[in-house]
Amino acid sequence: MARVKGGNVAKNRRRKVLKAAKGYFGSKHRLYKTAHEQTMHSGVYAFRDRRANKRNFRKLWIVRINAACRANDISYSQFIAGLTKAGVTINRKMLSTLAIDDAKAFAELVSVAKKGLEGKVTPKEVKKAEPKAAAKKEVAPKKEAKADYANMTVAELKAAAKEAGIEGYTSMKKAELLDALK
Repeated sequence: MARVKGGNVAKNRRRKVLKAAKGYFGSKHRLYKTAHEQTMHSGVYAFRDRRANKRNFRKLWIVRINAACRANDISYSQFIAGLTKAGVTINRKMLSTLAIDDAKAFAELVSVAKKGLEGKVTPKEVKKAEPKAAAKKEVAPKKEAKADYANMTVAELKAAAKEAGIEGYTSMKKAELLDALK
C-alpha cells in the first residue's frame, strides 16, 4: 500500500497553528506540537477570562460608586436600595461614569435615593416625570426634518410624501418630490 502524506492540507493546517503561536516563548512558537498545545490552552484562557473580565469591571464600578456615595454621606447599599425604591433603573456602569465625570448629577441621584429610602419618592412619580421630558425631545427633531427636504435622499422624500398623503409619489423624481412636499 502506498504511503499517504498530508501534503498541502497538512502543511497549511500546521502553518495556521504556527501563525497563531507567533510571539510565544521558546519552542512554543517554533515546534508544531508545542505550538498546538499552547494555542489550545490560550483559547481556553481567553474564554475563561472574557467572563472574568465582566466580573472585574462590575467590581470596579461598585468601588467607584461606593467612593462617590461615601463623599455624599450615604453607603453604597443604601444608595442602591433607595434608587430601587424610587424606581430609578440605571446600571452600575452608568452610575460609575456619572460619579467620575458629573458629580452634580450623581449628587442629585443621591438625593433621589435618600428620598426613596424615606418613602417620599415613589416609582409612579418618577415615571410621570420621564414622559414629559421624552415628549419634548421628540418634537424638536420632527420640525427640523420637515424644514430641510433638500438634504434628504429620494427614499426619505418618498417616505415623507407617503406620510403627507401625496398620490403618485412612487414614480416622481427628486425635484418633483421637493415641489410636491413644499
